[in-house]
Amino acid sequence: MKIHLKFDYTQLTKKIIQEKLTDLGYKFNIIGFGEFNFLEKVPLAKMEELTAIFKEYGIDIVENQKSVLVQKIKDAIVEMVHTDKALNIKSSVYIAEKLNLNYTYLSNVFSEVTYTSIENFIIIQKIELAKNLMIKTSLNLTEISIQLNYSSVAHLSTQFKNTTGMTPSAFQKIIQKRREIAQKNN
Repeated sequence: MKIHLKFDYTQLTKKIIQEKLTDLGYKFNIIGFGEFNFLEKVPLAKMEELTAIFKEYGIDIVENQKSVLVQKIKDAIVEMVHTDKALNIKSSVYIAEKLNLNYTYLSNVFSEVTYTSIENFIIIQKIELAKNLMIKTSLNLTEISIQLNYSSVAHLSTQFKNTTGMTPSAFQKIIQKRREIAQKNN
C-alpha cells in the first residue's frame, strides 16, 4: 500500500532541532526559522557532536555571515514558493521585505556565495514544486501554472524544459508509465 505524505518543511525542521537540542540537554531558545541561541556556553566537542547529529537530517550549522544570509534568502524563497504568501507580489519585493534588506545587496551576496542567481534558485524551487504537483495531484498544467503564478503554460513549460531537460508532457508520461507498472505489480 502506497501512502503519500504532505508536510511543512519549516515545522519539520523546527521540531527536529528542538528535539535534538532537548535530548542533548542544551538550554536554548528558538529565534526564528533556522535560528536559535544557546543560553549557556557549549564546549567545542559538544558543538562537533551536535553538528554531526544535525548532518544526519541534512541540517548544517552555518558560521559565515554571508552563508547565514544566503540560507535566510533560500528559506524565504522556499516559504514564498511553497505557500500562498507571495502570489501577487514580485519575488524581489517579497524577499527584500522579508529580510528587511536591499534586494540588490541580497542578490549580490547570493550570487557570490552560490555562483547562481536568486532568480535561478526560484525557478528550481518552482519546477520542483511543479513536479511534485504533477506526481501527487490531478492538476493539469494550466492549473499548475496558475498555482505557481506563471504568466502562461508556455512559460512554465519553457522553464520546466530548461531546468529538467524534458517537457512537462514527457515528465507526465513517465509518471503515468510508473503508475501503470506499480499497479500491475500490486
